[in-house]
Amino acid sequence: VYKDRIEEMCVANKQSLEITYLHLSSECASLAMFVADGPTHILPIYNEVAREVVLMFFETYDQIHQDIFVRIVGLPIIDKIREIRKTHLNVLIRIGGVVTRRTSVFPQMQQVQYDCGKCGWIVGPYIQNSETEIKVATCPNCQSKGPFSVNVEKTIYRNYQKLTLQESPGTVPAGRLPRQKDIIMTDDLIDIARPGDEIEVTGIYTNNFDASLNIKNGFPVFATVVEANYISKKADAFAAYKLTDEDKAEIVKLSKDPTIGKKIMAAIAPSIHGHQNIKTALALAMFGGEEKHVQGKHHRLRGDINVLLLGDPGVAKSQFLKFVEKTGQRTVYTTGKGASAVGLTAAVHRDPVAKEWTLEGGALVLADKGICLIDEFDKMNDQDRVSIHEAMEQQSISISKAGIVTTLQARCSVIAAANPVGGRYDSSRTFAENVELTEPILSRFDILCVVKDVVDPVTDERLAKFVVGSHHRSHPKNAAATAAGAANAAPTPAESANALPHDILRKYITYAKQFCKPKLQHADADKISRVYADLRREFVTGQGVPIAVRHVESLIRMSEASARMHLREYVNDNDVNLAIQTCLESFISTQKYSVQRTLTRKFKSYLTFQKDFNALALDVLRLLVREAVHYNEMIGRSGSFKDGVPIKVKQFEDKAREYSISDLEPFYT
Repeated sequence: VYKDRIEEMCVANKQSLEITYLHLSSECASLAMFVADGPTHILPIYNEVAREVVLMFFETYDQIHQDIFVRIVGLPIIDKIREIRKTHLNVLIRIGGVVTRRTSVFPQMQQVQYDCGKCGWIVGPYIQNSETEIKVATCPNCQSKGPFSVNVEKTIYRNYQKLTLQESPGTVPAGRLPRQKDIIMTDDLIDIARPGDEIEVTGIYTNNFDASLNIKNGFPVFATVVEANYISKKADAFAAYKLTDEDKAEIVKLSKDPTIGKKIMAAIAPSIHGHQNIKTALALAMFGGEEKHVQGKHHRLRGDINVLLLGDPGVAKSQFLKFVEKTGQRTVYTTGKGASAVGLTAAVHRDPVAKEWTLEGGALVLADKGICLIDEFDKMNDQDRVSIHEAMEQQSISISKAGIVTTLQARCSVIAAANPVGGRYDSSRTFAENVELTEPILSRFDILCVVKDVVDPVTDERLAKFVVGSHHRSHPKNAAATAAGAANAAPTPAESANALPHDILRKYITYAKQFCKPKLQHADADKISRVYADLRREFVTGQGVPIAVRHVESLIRMSEASARMHLREYVNDNDVNLAIQTCLESFISTQKYSVQRTLTRKFKSYLTFQKDFNALALDVLRLLVREAVHYNEMIGRSGSFKDGVPIKVKQFEDKAREYSISDLEPFYT
């Protein structure tokens, strides 16, 4: 195992060799015990041995890195920050928390050499430790007592950075304030984590003398810090570089399945019944389109898809957002009232330590190359909402405050949820009367999902059964029983569609976004332009959302996202049809009830795409029955069908395949 790890480390030109603590304890228990109890003395020996082993395999590696560092991974005991006591001093500990502040990178002296001011002799080298500064008493050459100055050229430095780690908000006992600890990072650990990241730190818990504490308390008190040995991010569990070859093979195998699109849709919020249009929109937004640069990178076209969920209370809008937060990569969740303009974009504030103005990114900047989720979008102030105009289309945030003039990247999808005016959506009024959002912001959303809470006895009964079944299955006592007696549990849509497991869905999205770059073909472009022209014509008469050139780009982005969902290199007809259907549904749903019916009739050819093959399958079955009856009449056995007409399943499936129906499972059920 470790030969492979050394090779991987050297290929990537790194200088950290990760060693699992459990491997160490199973191979040699005393070594594991030494490193846990006396890491200050043992780790330098490990580093030296690791360097010798690396040089055995790669003889010239010391020309790239002088030192190799052993990082201890997977220490079995995790401590809480508030439970660290004097027994933990100078031993290896593992703590978790959220990074709240980090300093810039400073050079720290590692080996120091001095020049003698009288004879010019170079004194040293002295190994500098982190606690005290080394002073030279006399010069060994001329025996004078100085003056000595640091020889800047021959002194060896290393990188040094300090983090402040705070307890995770979820682990703080009720009613208490979160505690924090300083983490010291050196060498290649710097800049691994940034403010806002949730991390786990394995390191040595040490104390250093702090004069200010003694003045304050009047007796010797020591400040404690953790010298980091290994840092792991919580979010990296599904990062692209963590995908193994088996994962990649499984993902490619999954993408060959013709029904993978349906499986992905079924895997999105499986605990929520129905709302197929929202699930499609969220799936497309999570996969995203392809970013493009026009004419030598002067003009950039965004590839991210923005979605607005607008609907009555109690249709699970916030639950959808919470699901995306747990599934997508680099997601940031905020609410309309809890987020101000600077909280979403960027804030300039004075650093309490360095006393200078610094820039801190807001939610949209933190979600760069990810998804920003905004709940209660309609409750935001208009001034705050204007601040995200630029972020949603140009995907950058320009700042000119306190002498800082700069542009920050905010390449993220925005998924927002809002309630209509007065709480309920009224189909007899125009879209503008229902929503207190301006046209500029509405046109920046690619997909608008209007969700109405319609009274329908059949659907309501099905929904109630689903919710009751879901509560029954999710109860802690029934979790084990459901696994045993799954036969009598209420079936969910996810189960019937063989939805992907959640962790596989996360890996699938990661793989697709990293390795799949779909391209558009000319035939599809003609179809898109034709639909756009038709929509523009209807927009003149209708009172729904405005249709602008942005919607052409939206169609292209959605087609690419659909192709990426199937890991295809080129966008095909099905992808374009899905994009057109999604766009039309979002346009028609914003119209008055009277206009909706005319538009549905006009665009029927596009809207029926993969909608419901059951009616078509029934027609195919009727056709086969007619043929069988006709055939028997021809051979004179017309009275042989007293109990019904037998049709072979294989014959039916072959015939259905001619009409491009590959999945007959919904028809049978």
